[in-house]
Order: sequence, then structure tokens, then C-alpha cells
Amino acid sequence: MGVGRSYCVALVGLNGYIVEVEADIGQTLPNFVILGLPDAALNEAKERIRSAAQNSGIPLSRRKITANLIPASLPKRGSGFDLAITMAVLRAAKDIRSIDGTVFIAELGLDGRLRPVRGMLPAVMAAVQAGFPDIVVAEANAAEAALVPGANVRGYKTLARLAYDFGADPKDLALDYDPADEDVPDVDAIEAPLAPDLCDVSGQEEARQALEVAAAGGHHMLLTGPPGAGKTMLAERLPGLLPDLADTAAMEVTAIHSLAAIQASAVRLIHRPPFENPHHSATAAAIIGGGSGLPRPGAASRAHRGVLFLDEAPEYERRVLDALRQPLESGELVIHRSAGTAAYPARFQLVLAANPCPCGKASGKGMECTCTPMMRRRYIGRMSGPLLDRVDIQLNVERVSLADFGHSGQEEDTSTVAERVLAARERQLLRLHGSGLETNSQVPGRILRGQLRLPPGTTRILDTALERGVLTARGYDRVLRLAWTLADLDSSERPDVDHIGQALGLRQAAAAT
Repeated sequence: MGVGRSYCVALVGLNGYIVEVEADIGQTLPNFVILGLPDAALNEAKERIRSAAQNSGIPLSRRKITANLIPASLPKRGSGFDLAITMAVLRAAKDIRSIDGTVFIAELGLDGRLRPVRGMLPAVMAAVQAGFPDIVVAEANAAEAALVPGANVRGYKTLARLAYDFGADPKDLALDYDPADEDVPDVDAIEAPLAPDLCDVSGQEEARQALEVAAAGGHHMLLTGPPGAGKTMLAERLPGLLPDLADTAAMEVTAIHSLAAIQASAVRLIHRPPFENPHHSATAAAIIGGGSGLPRPGAASRAHRGVLFLDEAPEYERRVLDALRQPLESGELVIHRSAGTAAYPARFQLVLAANPCPCGKASGKGMECTCTPMMRRRYIGRMSGPLLDRVDIQLNVERVSLADFGHSGQEEDTSTVAERVLAARERQLLRLHGSGLETNSQVPGRILRGQLRLPPGTTRILDTALERGVLTARGYDRVLRLAWTLADLDSSERPDVDHIGQALGLRQAAAAT
């Protein structure tokens, strides 16, 4: 009968690879074999495909069917290959006309329905980049697939309707079946959740200023203070201060969330910076990424271009916290497993919140604290020095006073502060134009001490701190980055001595060590 061919996409991390599906119908006893390193879910496709084809009115041949997925050395996993294998088999049996290089990505139900799969956006991006713009998906995935520029997407509800459009004989097809539960969601009817507003935070003027600086320059933060001081409230309001993501960044974020099977990514690009707040009992695989087989993205990657908030940071396992040191520097997570290696972008703002001691009462005079000095050191010591050295802003947040409650409702709201943040970001983009950098937090030391070098009189206080060992070389650069952000917020051409002093004050916890 010949060999039928179709195409699909195999994802390894966010990278997609075109897979050619060959199908051959032999002359021996009935059997169905799938070759090319399929996982368990893909091996189960044999029964799904037979039932779906039978219930769609185009039963498969009762002879031996061999499906080969090329390249054979690339691991294939998931149910997204169902439709491509089916179309290749139907083509080999000459039940449909030529497929002409079309990529098929969908799971099949036993009744012939086409079901959506996760990771649709990065898969379609890979297909278009490889020169395969014609894509067929389940109708529930069509809106997401159409987000990719240059993709010619067709969405179908059933295998019978798809086979009819590709030339199958309509007399036996189950074309009258139209499942009602496959309705496409109304994009306009989906409302974004109401973001928390900064005006809800009473008092905390110093912390509010630090939050504005962090948003303006993309700096990491550590907030230390007693329970109820407002650390969590402040962290939750940081994403609202950040500017909307550009289309390129939004495509990256949406692709990650599509791979992580987050429903909100299925209908539109995510232009708002994401916010991830994992529980302190989360494992390394949940934060960094992992799992059996090829690793999946964790909270750090889902927070790409947004905020990763770790509340009660000392309660996390130390190895989990230390695993964040590499993405804080490189903006990428590379996870190695026996089944393969996956790379995920992870350029996020890290916000840590911690109590001053296990009982949380060591702030101020600390008269009510029952913790010994050894208990306090051990508690804070769960956050390693190398990790804290990568955190630009380290601030003590005190309890809110009664006077602050009396002025509740008079604080600036998120939109007012966000305007200043946006203006500061625009100054940074103008200054860093052509360098591939976007924020002050990304500026390397060679630029800070090169074309952005400040006069010796301006940096004298930093030079002294470095000479005395109060600051590390990394800390020196991070204070300079903070100073540039403070200057951008003040609309100054370059930092002065006051900006350097303020920046060093925002890093007071590190300077104290």
C-alpha cells in the first residue's frame, strides 16, 4: 500500500524538534507497532487511535501497522502524537489524499474527538521556525496556536471532520457528531483578577520606597521583620508596579505557562509579569523544575519576567534556596536527567521574606523573644551568605504604628508609583541601548566600571566598605546598580554621593555582615 507520512513536534524543554511520522501497512497478522523511543503515554496511542478511527467511520486496516517516528534517537513523550500517527496510517491506506507537509498536534479521544495538549505554543513556534507553517490542532488549542506569527492554524473538533477535509469518503464518516463539551472559551468573557493595590499598605514609607526601587531596576529583595508587619502585602504588590511585557517577552512567558499546562495561557499572550508564591514545603523539583523523564518547568521558570516570592524563606530547604543562585546570575535553568537535558529561561525578580527569629519577636527591643542567640543565628543562617550576596535590597520592616493607621487610605496607589517606575525604565533602556540589556540589575561590572564609571569622590564610601571587607566585589557592583536606579527615579544624569549612600543603606543587612 505504500508509506504514509505526516509531521508532528517533539518538545525537549522549550525547544521543539520536527518529527517525521512514517506509517507502513504490512501483509502479516494484525498488530500495531510504534518505533522511535516512545514513552508509555505514546505507546498507549495504539488503542486510542484504533478506537477513534473506528468511531469516526474510518476503521484502520486489520493488517500489521508500523509507525516510525524520525529521528529515532530523540525521546518522544505525551499524547500529542496521536493525530499525526493516525493521519500517516490513513495516508498509507490511501483513505485520505496527500498531507503535503502539514503538522498535526492533538490527542485523540476514543469517540474520535480531538483533545487539546499542553505545550502548544512552543510546539507551533518550533514548527514555523522549521518551515512548517501549516498546523492542524484541536479546536480548543486553536486560539493558543494562532498566537504564533506566520502560523496557518486550523482547529477541528473531530477526526471525522478532519478526514473529510483531507479527502476521505464521506459516506461512512460520522460527520453528524458534534460534541458540545468542546466549546472554545470566549476570550472576551475572561476577566483578569483584580490586582492588589499599593494604597492598601499602611505606613511603611521606607519599605514602599524600596519596593519602588526594586520595580524600577529589577532588583532582588529581602524583607526581614516580625509577623504582621506587611512583608507579604508589599511583595504581592510588586508585580503591579512592573511595566507590561513586550511581545517577545510575552511570547516567552506564555510558552512556559503553556508547557506547564496553566489554563490562562490558552487564549492570549501574557503581557502582565507573572507572580509565583510557592509554599515553603515545596521541593527542589517544584521550585527549580524536574520530575520523571524529561524535566518540566518549576516555579522559578514560571516566574520568568515576573516575581518569585518565597515567604518564610528560612523555612525552605537550604539546598532549594541555594539552587536559585545559578539562575539569579544567568537567567536560565538547565536541568539534566537521564532521559535528556532541558533548558528553561528563568530571569525573575526574587523576593524573600523572613522573620528575625523562629518566634518572630526579636524586632525592636525584642523583650518578648524567647529565642537564644544561637537559635537566631541558626534560623537566619538557613539563607546562605552567597545567596544573600546576590540580593540587592535587604531591608528591615518594622511593625506598623497606630499613627500609620490614622493616615490609612492617604498613601500613593499602584498606578501613581507605576508611572514613575515606567519613566525610570525608559531612561535605562535609552542609556543601555545597543547593549542587549534592559534594566540596571542586568548591567555587568565591566560596564559599571567602564563607560558608566563614576568619579572617585562619588564612590569613596563604597571603596572604603570594600577595603574593610564590609562589601564583596559582587556587593560593590550591586550597590552601584541600585545607585543608578535611584538616579533614574530622580531623573538625574548619573548617581551622586547621596544616591550611593541611599543604595548602601538599602543593602544594610549585607553591609552589617
